[in-house]
Amino acid sequence: VSALEWLDITDNVFSGTIPTEFGQLSSLTYLWMGNNQLTGTIPSELGQVSALEWLDITDNVFSGTIPTEFGQLSSLTYLWMGNNQL
Repeated sequence: VSALEWLDITDNVFSGTIPTEFGQLSSLTYLWMGNNQLTGTIPSELGQVSALEWLDITDNVFSGTIPTEFGQLSSLTYLWMGNNQL
């Protein structure tokens, strides 16, 4: 799984939180999780995915703040977080 580059779970009915283990997906460049029923806070561990270029978590039920670790994502080009409770 460490070689995973793309993960798209958009437009499903997934619920629960984002696993902190996603922070170990070092090759992940595209992560789409929009239009689900994901809840909780955005795990700071996502800030460790240095290859991440695209992140879409729109239309979920996330709350809290954007992790400061996201400031370390120097490759991040697109960030969609709309329609949450952030």
